[in-house]
Amino acid sequence: MRARLPRAPLAALASAGLLAACSVGPDYRRPDALPGSTNYLAEKLPEKTATADMTGGEAQRLLPDRDIPREWWTLFHNDALNALIVEALKQNPDLQSARAALRVAMQNVSAQEGAYYPSVSAGFSPSRNQNSTALSQTLSSGPLLFNLYQAQLTANWTLDIWGANRRSVEALQAQADGQRFQLEATRLALTANVVAAAVQEASLRAQIAAVSDVIAAENDSLAILQRQLALGQIAGADVAAQQAALAQAQQTLPPLQKQLAQTRDQLTALAGRLPSEEISQSFALTSLQLPQDVPLSVPSKLVEQRPDIRVAEENLHAASAQVGVAIADMLPNITIGANAGEVATNFSQLFTPGAAFWSVMGNATQPLFDGGTLLHKEKGARAAYDQAAAQYRAAVISAFQNVADTLYALKYDADALKAAAASERAAADSLSIVHRQLQLGAVGYLALLNAQQTYQQAVGNRIQAQASRYADTAALFQALGGGWRPDAERIAAANSAK
Repeated sequence: MRARLPRAPLAALASAGLLAACSVGPDYRRPDALPGSTNYLAEKLPEKTATADMTGGEAQRLLPDRDIPREWWTLFHNDALNALIVEALKQNPDLQSARAALRVAMQNVSAQEGAYYPSVSAGFSPSRNQNSTALSQTLSSGPLLFNLYQAQLTANWTLDIWGANRRSVEALQAQADGQRFQLEATRLALTANVVAAAVQEASLRAQIAAVSDVIAAENDSLAILQRQLALGQIAGADVAAQQAALAQAQQTLPPLQKQLAQTRDQLTALAGRLPSEEISQSFALTSLQLPQDVPLSVPSKLVEQRPDIRVAEENLHAASAQVGVAIADMLPNITIGANAGEVATNFSQLFTPGAAFWSVMGNATQPLFDGGTLLHKEKGARAAYDQAAAQYRAAVISAFQNVADTLYALKYDADALKAAAASERAAADSLSIVHRQLQLGAVGYLALLNAQQTYQQAVGNRIQAQASRYADTAALFQALGGGWRPDAERIAAANSAK
């Protein structure tokens, strides 16, 4: 006959479990993140930006209440960029780390949910024993030397009367949701960084090409001055000054080449490769198409579509649940245990009639005095909630600022490129005129030097203005959440973490 727990204690266990139906502490409610805000800016931007007759000079139109595509980088219509981002999404170690962190958070939730149930363990304890003749005998038969075999099941159950475990699960689930949103934030940052680095590479290539053209022009001017020196038309000081100007132009080339090499290393690292495994893709401003129709999510959707805001919200949710945990720790705690098994001096008699034993016990504890530890923990949990609430509001304000900044950037980038293009054309015309006059001996060296410097600066400003339009367009897509949809992507994100 095996040991069996009586029905009355089992009924008591079930009844006690039914009592565990309340959860102390505040029930979480999503905060009101938009106190009447329906606009990103205090002023209304024009319907479209200024234009310039060159690559990247197209007018851009903002389309309110339009959703950004999840693969927003395809709007630049560059196959090399698309291929590089696909590779980065597969191999980037930061993204892989974020996926692993999500798996950790999900397993922590499942582990905490196990506390809802009794813990049951089995044990088997064989021993060889010898009694002292000075003490009472252990066995009724009286032998001093004997074997003892004991097999038993032990069960313990801490009743979740005040919802401490439910609040703990709630907090961990919020942390897991926050980690899911953090995965999306990492994905968005990765794609934005790839686009920004690609634009930077394109800008550097254009600057290197422009400097190379300037160096070639400086060489042509030096040749003209050297011929004029041979004819006695100018002094040697003019030739020396032109040689210095040429050397100065040549000096600007290595730093640009260094930045290009480092940018290539950055793109290679984003793709999850070592520097020696450099990516095959390369980028030029002429190969990128500036998105002309720019989707603009309404402010009410921004708090849903920005992963960093959702991370901050889940941190607030977790902090709210921790207040309930702190309160529950101050209330009575009830634990029920049961023990049943078989014991015998001979292994063959271990499961025979008369070898069975069992016990059921309960334990209730109420903290009475702990020097204020639990009280201060509760106050600390409430302070942590206030901190998380302030951090959430800060995240919302920062997100709106990001969008506003990039919207202004789109407008003024277009104005800057238009002005830079006009300045470059004027500087090019001036340099061409001065160069012809120099060949005829109608102007001196200083006029040529001023024209060259003006043109070189104008070209650099135009290239930077071009690159800014691409970079700030990508920054707007990132500021708006990068086309991420929390509801539509919930299952996809969870599956990607498996």
